Amino acid sequence: MRLRLVVAALALPLCLHAQEPSNRVTEPNPIADTFRGFGYYGGWLIAAFDSIPASRYAYKPTPAQQSIGFIAQHLENANYGLCEVFNGRKHVTTAKDSLADTLKAMWPKDTLVARLRASLIFCRDELARLTDRQLAEELTVRFPGNPERRAPRVRYVILLITDLAEHYAQVASYMRQLGMVPPSALPPRR
Repeated sequence: MRLRLVVAALALPLCLHAQEPSNRVTEPNPIADTFRGFGYYGGWLIAAFDSIPASRYAYKPTPAQQSIGFIAQHLENANYGLCEVFNGRKHVTTAKDSLADTLKAMWPKDTLVARLRASLIFCRDELARLTDRQLAEELTVRFPGNPERRAPRVRYVILLITDLAEHYAQVASYMRQLGMVPPSALPPRR
Protein backbone atom coordinates (compact mmCIF):
# COMPACT_ATOMS: atom_id res chain seq x y z
CA MET A 1 0.00 0.00 0.00
CA ARG A 2 2.75 2.39 0.96
CA LEU A 3 4.63 1.53 -2.20
CA ARG A 4 1.57 2.53 -4.27
CA LEU A 5 1.36 5.87 -2.46
CA VAL A 6 5.03 6.55 -3.04
CA VAL A 7 4.73 5.66 -6.75
CA ALA A 8 1.61 7.86 -7.05
CA ALA A 9 3.36 10.73 -5.26
CA LEU A 10 6.29 10.51 -7.65
CA ALA A 11 4.15 10.05 -10.77
CA LEU A 12 1.78 12.95 -10.08
CA PRO A 13 4.33 15.73 -10.72
CA LEU A 14 5.43 14.00 -13.93
CA CYS A 15 1.83 13.77 -15.13
CA LEU A 16 1.19 17.42 -14.27
CA HIS A 17 4.38 18.46 -16.07
CA ALA A 18 3.17 16.65 -19.18
CA GLN A 19 -0.03 18.72 -19.06
CA GLU A 20 1.84 22.05 -19.17
CA PRO A 21 1.44 24.12 -22.34
CA SER A 22 3.81 23.19 -25.14
CA ASN A 23 5.20 26.74 -25.31
CA ARG A 24 7.48 25.83 -22.42
CA VAL A 25 9.54 23.79 -24.84
CA THR A 26 11.88 26.13 -26.67
CA GLU A 27 13.14 25.42 -30.12
CA PRO A 28 16.77 26.06 -31.01
CA ASN A 29 17.51 29.60 -32.20
CA PRO A 30 21.10 29.49 -33.46
CA ILE A 31 20.87 32.73 -35.44
CA ALA A 32 19.33 34.75 -32.59
CA ASP A 33 21.84 33.14 -30.21
CA THR A 34 24.67 34.28 -32.49
CA PHE A 35 23.47 37.88 -32.27
CA ARG A 36 23.12 37.61 -28.50
CA GLY A 37 26.78 36.53 -28.44
CA PHE A 38 27.88 40.05 -29.40
CA GLY A 39 27.07 41.35 -25.92
CA TYR A 40 30.76 41.84 -25.26
CA TYR A 41 30.62 45.17 -27.13
CA GLY A 42 28.31 46.52 -24.46
CA GLY A 43 30.61 45.22 -21.75
CA TRP A 44 33.63 46.83 -23.39
CA LEU A 45 31.77 50.12 -23.79
CA ILE A 46 30.79 50.23 -20.12
CA ALA A 47 34.34 49.30 -19.07
CA ALA A 48 35.73 52.01 -21.36
CA PHE A 49 33.39 54.74 -20.11
CA ASP A 50 33.99 53.62 -16.50
CA SER A 51 37.77 53.86 -16.92
CA ILE A 52 37.86 57.27 -18.63
CA PRO A 53 38.19 60.03 -16.00
CA ALA A 54 35.18 62.33 -15.70
CA SER A 55 37.46 65.27 -16.46
CA ARG A 56 38.03 63.83 -19.98
CA TYR A 57 34.37 63.45 -20.98
CA ALA A 58 34.52 66.71 -22.96
CA TYR A 59 37.51 65.39 -24.93
CA LYS A 60 37.24 65.08 -28.70
CA PRO A 61 40.24 64.76 -31.02
CA THR A 62 39.04 67.51 -33.38
CA PRO A 63 36.25 70.11 -33.18
CA ALA A 64 34.23 68.20 -35.79
CA GLN A 65 34.22 64.95 -33.78
CA GLN A 66 31.93 63.92 -30.94
CA SER A 67 33.04 64.26 -27.33
CA ILE A 68 33.21 61.22 -25.08
CA GLY A 69 30.12 62.46 -23.22
CA PHE A 70 28.27 62.96 -26.49
CA ILE A 71 29.05 59.40 -27.58
CA ALA A 72 27.72 58.03 -24.28
CA GLN A 73 24.39 59.85 -24.54
CA HIS A 74 24.11 59.05 -28.25
CA LEU A 75 24.56 55.34 -27.57
CA GLU A 76 21.83 55.41 -24.93
CA ASN A 77 19.38 57.00 -27.39
CA ALA A 78 20.36 54.74 -30.27
CA ASN A 79 20.14 51.60 -28.14
CA TYR A 80 16.60 52.38 -27.03
CA GLY A 81 15.54 53.41 -30.53
CA LEU A 82 16.81 50.21 -32.11
CA CYS A 83 15.89 47.76 -29.36
CA GLU A 84 12.33 49.05 -29.04
CA VAL A 85 11.82 47.77 -32.60
CA PHE A 86 12.71 44.18 -31.65
CA ASN A 87 9.52 43.37 -29.74
CA GLY A 88 7.59 46.64 -29.62
CA ARG A 89 8.27 47.24 -25.91
CA LYS A 90 8.98 50.90 -25.13
CA HIS A 91 11.27 52.13 -22.39
CA VAL A 92 9.85 54.71 -20.00
CA THR A 93 10.97 58.23 -20.91
CA THR A 94 11.28 61.27 -18.68
CA ALA A 95 11.51 65.00 -19.33
CA LYS A 96 15.31 64.65 -19.29
CA ASP A 97 15.12 62.45 -22.39
CA SER A 98 13.79 65.35 -24.47
CA LEU A 99 16.74 67.63 -23.69
CA ALA A 100 19.11 68.51 -26.51
CA ASP A 101 21.88 65.96 -27.10
CA THR A 102 24.51 68.67 -26.52
CA LEU A 103 23.10 69.27 -23.02
CA LYS A 104 22.91 65.57 -22.19
CA ALA A 105 26.54 65.19 -23.32
CA MET A 106 27.54 67.45 -20.39
CA TRP A 107 25.79 65.39 -17.71
CA PRO A 108 28.05 63.96 -15.00
CA LYS A 109 29.95 60.81 -15.92
CA ASP A 110 28.03 58.70 -13.38
CA THR A 111 24.72 59.74 -14.93
CA LEU A 112 25.88 59.05 -18.48
CA VAL A 113 27.32 55.62 -17.60
CA ALA A 114 24.25 54.60 -15.56
CA ARG A 115 21.90 55.59 -18.38
CA LEU A 116 24.04 53.81 -20.98
CA ARG A 117 24.14 50.69 -18.79
CA ALA A 118 20.32 50.77 -18.44
CA SER A 119 19.92 50.99 -22.22
CA LEU A 120 22.25 48.02 -22.72
CA ILE A 121 20.28 45.98 -20.18
CA PHE A 122 17.07 46.90 -22.02
CA CYS A 123 18.65 45.71 -25.29
CA ARG A 124 19.94 42.51 -23.70
CA ASP A 125 16.45 41.71 -22.44
CA GLU A 126 14.84 42.45 -25.80
CA LEU A 127 17.43 40.35 -27.65
CA ALA A 128 16.83 37.50 -25.22
CA ARG A 129 13.18 37.34 -26.32
CA LEU A 130 13.91 37.08 -30.05
CA THR A 131 13.62 33.84 -31.99
CA ASP A 132 15.02 32.97 -35.40
CA ARG A 133 11.49 33.06 -36.79
CA GLN A 134 10.96 36.62 -35.51
CA LEU A 135 14.22 37.79 -37.08
CA ALA A 136 12.80 37.14 -40.55
CA GLU A 137 9.49 38.93 -39.92
CA GLU A 138 8.93 42.11 -41.91
CA LEU A 139 8.42 45.32 -39.94
CA THR A 140 7.44 48.82 -40.96
CA VAL A 141 9.55 51.28 -38.99
CA ARG A 142 9.97 55.03 -39.09
CA PHE A 143 12.77 56.72 -37.19
CA PRO A 144 12.65 60.49 -36.67
CA GLY A 145 13.98 62.34 -39.71
CA ASN A 146 13.80 59.26 -41.95
CA PRO A 147 11.13 57.90 -44.27
CA GLU A 148 9.08 54.88 -43.29
CA ARG A 149 10.89 51.65 -44.16
CA ARG A 150 9.80 48.04 -44.47
CA ALA A 151 12.55 45.56 -43.59
CA PRO A 152 13.08 42.30 -41.71
CA ARG A 153 13.53 42.64 -37.95
CA VAL A 154 17.08 41.26 -38.28
CA ARG A 155 18.09 44.54 -39.97
CA TYR A 156 17.67 46.38 -36.67
CA VAL A 157 19.60 43.73 -34.72
CA ILE A 158 22.48 44.12 -37.20
CA LEU A 159 22.24 47.92 -36.90
CA LEU A 160 22.49 47.65 -33.11
CA ILE A 161 25.57 45.42 -33.21
CA THR A 162 27.34 47.50 -35.85
CA ASP A 163 26.53 50.71 -33.95
CA LEU A 164 27.98 49.29 -30.74
CA ALA A 165 31.08 48.06 -32.60
CA GLU A 166 31.56 51.36 -34.42
CA HIS A 167 31.28 53.44 -31.27
CA TYR A 168 33.47 51.07 -29.29
CA ALA A 169 36.18 51.53 -31.94
CA GLN A 170 35.67 55.29 -31.70
CA VAL A 171 35.96 55.33 -27.90
CA ALA A 172 38.92 52.93 -28.00
CA SER A 173 40.78 55.26 -30.37
CA TYR A 174 40.02 58.23 -28.09
CA MET A 175 41.41 56.21 -25.17
CA ARG A 176 44.61 55.50 -27.09
CA GLN A 177 44.98 59.22 -27.84
CA LEU A 178 44.57 59.89 -24.11
CA GLY A 179 47.31 57.35 -23.30
CA MET A 180 44.86 54.74 -22.03
CA VAL A 181 44.51 51.07 -22.97
CA PRO A 182 41.01 50.10 -24.22
CA PRO A 183 39.31 47.20 -22.40
CA SER A 184 39.55 44.85 -25.40
CA ALA A 185 43.34 45.27 -25.45
CA LEU A 186 43.84 44.45 -21.77
CA PRO A 187 45.21 41.02 -20.89
CA PRO A 188 42.45 38.56 -19.92
CA ARG A 189 41.66 38.24 -16.23
CA ARG A 190 42.51 34.94 -14.58
